[in-house]
Amino acid sequence: MLPYEDVALVAATSLPYVKRSERSAAWFIGMTFARMLERSGLRKHDVDGLAVASFTLAPDSVVGMTEYLDISPRWLEQIPMGGASGPVAARRAARAVQAGDADIVACIGGDTATADTFASLVKDFSRFSTDAVFPYGAGGPNTVFAMITRNYMEQYGARRDDFGLICTAQRENALAAGRAIFNKPLSMEDYLNARPISEPLHLYDCVMPVAGADGFLVMSVTRAEALGLSYARLLAAGERHNAWSGDDVHFRAGWRRYRDEMYDLAGLAPGDIDFLQTYDDYPVISMIQMEDLGFCEKGEAPEFVRGCPLTWNGGGLPHNTCGGQLSAGQAGAAGGFLGTVEAIRQLTETGLPNQVAGARTGIASGYGMVNYDRCLCTSAIILGRGNP
Repeated sequence: MLPYEDVALVAATSLPYVKRSERSAAWFIGMTFARMLERSGLRKHDVDGLAVASFTLAPDSVVGMTEYLDISPRWLEQIPMGGASGPVAARRAARAVQAGDADIVACIGGDTATADTFASLVKDFSRFSTDAVFPYGAGGPNTVFAMITRNYMEQYGARRDDFGLICTAQRENALAAGRAIFNKPLSMEDYLNARPISEPLHLYDCVMPVAGADGFLVMSVTRAEALGLSYARLLAAGERHNAWSGDDVHFRAGWRRYRDEMYDLAGLAPGDIDFLQTYDDYPVISMIQMEDLGFCEKGEAPEFVRGCPLTWNGGGLPHNTCGGQLSAGQAGAAGGFLGTVEAIRQLTETGLPNQVAGARTGIASGYGMVNYDRCLCTSAIILGRGNP
């Protein structure tokens, strides 16, 4: 793995999420692009690279977005990896900037949500969904993650209240950040007494589909400093797909394959990380990321969350400091950008209502593309504070 030298991530931007919208995915992506330009002071024609992730942009693609945005980039990337898309976009855009294939890359994930968007998406999500899941009345991810959660509970002794520690801490973070769809306190009693969805999953274990978009710009550190922009440095990154394919039930994923190389490249260890932003469509997946990224050993995440505060100001490991998707909602592929955008925000802004005190380093990880029994894509980036 070659170093990610002289790469800056700037202008972290979130278009506020809404439960439903009749606006197109292209609108959400375009509005995010406009706000990123406002934050950076750039003109749109300064941007010569574009990376987009979206489930609902079809029949358009990243190519069509160039006409919508009236730009003429020399580097394009469409990232069909759902929840893994944010770190993947950062990683690939960084390599484009290092190679001179682009000077400034806009990375955006965005989706709309109409009344029938989700039903249509889960029906045609993959050939697995079309042929082997949806016709039997099990469309959507809840049944897959119920199986994964049940297996993890039986294998490692996790309890529902262990998952509740993640959900309630994230809701506390969301209330501090003030940007989430769910904006009321969530107690452990509320969590445990919520109605069942697909046992052992209950209401607050399941992410809610919404509409929205998130994005950031990638450029050289030299350019960011010349523009006077606050930035986060990309210290290391990785992705892996279809890892551990021989496992009967999904209990680990690709992060374990490349985490040591990432930490070595960044010159850091898990104990040096000031905050963690995991992909959290279901809390069991956050536990698996905590383990596979080295914050505890395999099967030890339940004990880890019992003893380690996860709130932004709790003195433990600040986790999903804006509330994560379980509080903010899942805006389609933008959910794969949420953690990366929050990580950049934590390392570049001052005066955030949920600012992690003294944060100098952070990890954002992604996870996506569920088939019959597991998700196939994993990604992660390690970021460091760029400006003094």
